[in-house]
Amino acid sequence: MALKFSTAKSPVPVFFLQGKGDAAKGDAAKGDAAKAALPEAARRALDKGHFKPAPGRHFIVQGDSGAPSCVLFGVDAPDAARADAFAPGKLVDVLPAGDYAFANAPPDLEAAALAFLLQSYRFTRYKKSGADLPRLVAPAGVDARRIESVANAVAMVRDLVNTPANDLGPAQLEAAALDLAGAHKAKAKVIRGDALLKANFPLIHAVGRASVDAPRIVDFTWGPPRAPKVTLVGKGVCFDTGGLDIKPSSSMLLMKKDMGGAATALGLARMVMERKLKVRLRVILPIVENSISGNAFRPGDIFPSRKGLSVEIGNTDAEGRLILADALALAEEDRPDLLFDFATLTGAARVALGPELPALFSHDDALATALTQAGTACGDPMWRMPLWAPYSDMLKSTIADINNAGEGGFAGAVTAALFLDRFVGKETCWAHVDLYAWNPSSKPGRPKGGAAMTLAACFGVARAMFSSQ
Repeated sequence: MALKFSTAKSPVPVFFLQGKGDAAKGDAAKGDAAKAALPEAARRALDKGHFKPAPGRHFIVQGDSGAPSCVLFGVDAPDAARADAFAPGKLVDVLPAGDYAFANAPPDLEAAALAFLLQSYRFTRYKKSGADLPRLVAPAGVDARRIESVANAVAMVRDLVNTPANDLGPAQLEAAALDLAGAHKAKAKVIRGDALLKANFPLIHAVGRASVDAPRIVDFTWGPPRAPKVTLVGKGVCFDTGGLDIKPSSSMLLMKKDMGGAATALGLARMVMERKLKVRLRVILPIVENSISGNAFRPGDIFPSRKGLSVEIGNTDAEGRLILADALALAEEDRPDLLFDFATLTGAARVALGPELPALFSHDDALATALTQAGTACGDPMWRMPLWAPYSDMLKSTIADINNAGEGGFAGAVTAALFLDRFVGKETCWAHVDLYAWNPSSKPGRPKGGAAMTLAACFGVARAMFSSQ
């Protein structure tokens, strides 16, 4: 479903009010003057105590016909420590169908407009949505096309993550990537099955060979060849049983989302191409299903990698880092100016930071600072974690160059990032994002289900780095 602003000429006005009936930031008038700017019926509702402004509360003022004549919505003060700039997204679920417009500015106008579009998302592939939804006229002063671009990139990621593995296996994820590449005239190639061995992607092949849907790598490029190189790598495990180190059933329930890193890379690529960022974009997606069969890779197996390092398999459920290792080695060969990888990589990151806060790893202090600051500013947060070199000892193997699983169970997100670090050049401007790709509960603008995390922050940083090119 496309998420778009309305172009209606006579929308119902929505007034944002702080406590005591003050208009939200953006209006010079306060107190009685702000109240005087409201329609008479709205003033009466406040005078009679029918509505007391509080963050997240709403009141629909009905006209003579019974249809809404205006809407009042409570918001936090701009400097409130726990203010949620996405709170106006709640309006989508409480207003009747129709067209609406912001009559004054909430504390964060762009975030409020984006939240309205994001809350309008519905996953309807298997179950039709109910009644028509309210629509928002683009507020004056915002970049409507940019907001729509972000919203639809998020919707694409959500659709991919929400789709179960019976309808989104490796072949279907490949098709989705090629559809996006084709829509923007990007040049794409795919290597599948045993051809991965001939092309020197042994780890991707090892992880995915047990599935009836062959492992593969999708690689597409877009933009001027001489422009700065931005490369995106995304973990595309369409379903993860854990392999022979099989997961318990409770841990398998959400494993359709284990391709969330690949979905994130595609969402960011879509934003880069739609906004025509002046870069040479490359997207590399290693795509597999970690299945169980007679030829599944085993604990204790040793495989070469594209980089030449031998890898001992300490745990077949640590498969994401294996396919990313070959993909990152490929990315490195092109010497990118900026390299992101995205992965639903470790439960340890969720234990440390919870589901809403992706873990960020990078050697580049300037890049890490830019990403965390951008994330905070646009409501797309991430938190930097350390690439603590002494923990590399946990990945030692006595018979191979490296083990894919750390000993002792400590610092799982850190050791996973350190494993990937072995396949990335020390001088590369690289960031690894360990994300959850799922909202376990609904919040305004962030419904329960598949989640697109770090898109806006990463796009903002890339645009800032290369805007002068």
